[in-house]
Amino acid sequence: MFVGYDTGAERVLFCKNLLKKGTEMKRKIGIAFLAGILFVNLSGCAPLLVGVALGGATVYAISKDTIQGDTEKQYDSLWDASINVAGTYGMVKTENRDSGYLFVEGPSGRVWIHLVRLTRTATRIKISARNKFHLPDLNKAQEVFVKLMEQAG
Repeated sequence: MFVGYDTGAERVLFCKNLLKKGTEMKRKIGIAFLAGILFVNLSGCAPLLVGVALGGATVYAISKDTIQGDTEKQYDSLWDASINVAGTYGMVKTENRDSGYLFVEGPSGRVWIHLVRLTRTATRIKISARNKFHLPDLNKAQEVFVKLMEQAG
C-alpha cells in the first residue's frame, strides 16, 4: 500500500519489479531442483547395471556395497561354493543353510552372502561387502560374486 500521493506509473513500475523478481526466483528454484536430481544420479543411489557375468547371470549393483544377480545354477551347489569362497575371506560368523544367509568377518572387512531360491532352478545371489573401516567395498562384492559363480560351475 502506498502512502501519500501515487500515480498509476509508479504502481505499474512496482508491479513489473515484483514480476521480475518472481521470474528470477523461479529460475533459481528450477536450477536448484535440477542440480539436486543430477547429484542423486551421480552419487550412486540409483541402481547401476554392471553387466552379464559367468553362467548367464544378470548382475547389477543395488547399492554402493551390494551386488545382486539371478542365475540358473542349483541352490545346493551355490551354497557349497559360498562356504568355500567365504573361507578365503575370513572366519564365517553366521551360517544358515535354510535361509541362505552367510556372514564372514576377516582382517580386510566383512562380507554378507544371501541366497534366495526363486524357483526350483533359479537362485538370486546378493553379496554385500564393507572394508575394515566399515566403508562400502563394491569391488570386493564383485570379486566374491565372480568366485562364487566359478566354483558353483
